[in-house]
Amino acid sequence: MLKRLLAGWLGLALILVCSLAGAEPAHYKIVTGPERGTYIQIGQDLSKWVAQPVGIDLDVVASKGSAENVQRMRFEPGVKLALVQSDVYQAYIDMANAGNSDAGTTIRPLRLIMPLYDEEINVVVRADSPLKTLADIKDKTISVGLLGSGTAQTATTLYHLMFGQPIPAQNVQHLSNEDALAALIVKKVDVAIIVVGQPAKLFNDMNPELLQQIRLLRVDPAAPETARARQTYFPTTIRTASYPTWLKEDVPALTVKAFLVTYDYGLRDTVGNLNRFADSLCANFDTLQEHGHPKWKQVKLELPPLVRGWKYYGPVERHLRACLTNRSAAMNAAATQAAQKPRSTCTDQERLLLLCK
Repeated sequence: MLKRLLAGWLGLALILVCSLAGAEPAHYKIVTGPERGTYIQIGQDLSKWVAQPVGIDLDVVASKGSAENVQRMRFEPGVKLALVQSDVYQAYIDMANAGNSDAGTTIRPLRLIMPLYDEEINVVVRADSPLKTLADIKDKTISVGLLGSGTAQTATTLYHLMFGQPIPAQNVQHLSNEDALAALIVKKVDVAIIVVGQPAKLFNDMNPELLQQIRLLRVDPAAPETARARQTYFPTTIRTASYPTWLKEDVPALTVKAFLVTYDYGLRDTVGNLNRFADSLCANFDTLQEHGHPKWKQVKLELPPLVRGWKYYGPVERHLRACLTNRSAAMNAAATQAAQKPRSTCTDQERLLLLCK
């Protein structure tokens, strides 16, 4: 019953938005992340299940990651959507508030559509490494990710939080995820930090023999370094179910939030297209969770309060809040109808107690 009620009003909404979309589709881009990362798969899901049904041709563009995405979202023509890590977004705001005019010019016009899911911070070492926990990486040679990537921001922020100092310049390597793992295996670096949502193709597509040469460092919840890291990052678990051919047991880790981001657009056509995108996101949210990347199952269709300096995109926020109200009403109506519906069968015990006929 709930699905029928939701399908009714969501179907009507889609008919209306599709009728407004016109014959000529809008051509937009969404900037995501590396080819074998999670962001690009999330972008592909949004293109297929959300944009296409309402006449938006959404080109999914690979990138180095979040910091590059912020720049391209702000300055590259055609880029209307981006996937950005929360710590990268906050770093721009902090720099702007500290007086950096370039950071302010870049970040202040950007707006959030909605929070998505948590991305795990994978701290990888060789299988024979003497390092045991995350707190052991101090003064080691570390691949922190490419310049412009969210991984690089996360890795440097995490290190600074834990140890109260930046990573020594001579210990930093800016490598792609694939190159970092290769460098790790041949002992050119001691640690590779890779921020990616589980399950990640990066690990699941690796040669099994190479995969057995690396392992994940655990987060020690009792370590003072962990307590300092939790000022910005949150505890999570990297599960054996995500990497059944690699992990022998679950690994305690840290995580960072991913957001879907846009710009504070005012042009009528762009506002209209993004409103249709929001309506379709609501209408097809269950489809994303059923058929999209497994990370969609962790996404909640909600707009929680934001920290200072963060803002939702007003037009889309209004559409999504209307969607949330309608979904809640549909769920309540279904629950009421189910409670009032007479039961068709009785158990023998209920008949003996004259509880039903």
